[in-house]
Amino acid sequence: MSFRRVQGVVKPLAAAALIAATLAGCAPIILGGAATGALVATDRRSVGAQTEDREIQVKAEANIANTLTDDAVHVNVTVFNRRVLLTGEVPNDATKQAAVNIVKQISNVRGIVDELAIGPKSSFGSRSNDAWITSKVKANLINTKEISANVFKVVTERGDVYLMGLVSQEEGTIGANVASRVDGVQKVVKLYEYVKPEEAQRLSTEAQKNPAPAQPEDPNAATVTTTPIGNETVTAKPLSSPAPISEGPVKPGPSNKTGN
Repeated sequence: MSFRRVQGVVKPLAAAALIAATLAGCAPIILGGAATGALVATDRRSVGAQTEDREIQVKAEANIANTLTDDAVHVNVTVFNRRVLLTGEVPNDATKQAAVNIVKQISNVRGIVDELAIGPKSSFGSRSNDAWITSKVKANLINTKEISANVFKVVTERGDVYLMGLVSQEEGTIGANVASRVDGVQKVVKLYEYVKPEEAQRLSTEAQKNPAPAQPEDPNAATVTTTPIGNETVTAKPLSSPAPISEGPVKPGPSNKTGN
């Protein structure tokens, strides 16, 4: 088999693996020999906060899937420090609001970022491109010595990159600038919670002393390498023209709500 034909087989498989790992949420992505799965060991959130975030995410995903059964609905849920980011596509404004209302009914949610788009579900190519962009952003964060990549949570939807984390102002600015110069990124939205530099250092030190317990491996999750998908799948953006950066609005969650 020729090299060109091998490439034609590998590229779709790499794209599929990237999507599988992204949707699974807990699979390590191998970036230049380093697995991002290991980065959770120094997450600045407390172990309790990480556990609570997982519980909120599981409830939100299950409730949305059970309530919004239309095949045209594609909703991704990301939770960091009890703030919920909703991305994806829904067919109309009523469905968009319904997804937000479902999350509002979950206890302990303290903020919602509604980034759902009204339109058709994203294609396989779009999602593979998003997964590849996420892996490149993470790799570039790892290679930036002024910051610690493990304090950033990276989410990509239709080329838009959302950054979450407990960071100092300087860390947040550097991270956003790094992400904005990755090929294919259309815009960067900062959804940080800012802390003072000394507090950021204290949280990192505490996290190293008390790492979160390892999560059980998903037997269906894929291990992904940095095999390029190819120019025909990944949209290129010149490094000299960084993507725009903005602060993301957060809607308040329910106050003192108990429930499902």
